Amino acid sequence: MTNIDISKYKLVESDDVFTFKNENTTLGFVRFNAKAEVEYIFVNPIFRKQGLAKKLLKLVKEKTVKDIILQEPISPLGSKLLNSLNKWR
Repeated sequence: MTNIDISKYKLVESDDVFTFKNENTTLGFVRFNAKAEVEYIFVNPIFRKQGLAKKLLKLVKEKTVKDIILQEPISPLGSKLLNSLNKWR
């Protein structure tokens, strides 16, 4: 796994959504609420396995100042991310 350099991409924040973009595509985004419940997280398949989901979740944690909760249903990839997140806390 390589770590993506997010400084090369535009971070857009609007109404409890963080989105990383470049001029061609959306790399990934996360939608959350004030309780730090992640309602949806997506990473473009081209940019997966580079730490982008963790960076998005870190932004949510910094903004809400709460422990992150992933809402059901959780996909197999989401379950893997949740396990990784639990180790991160």
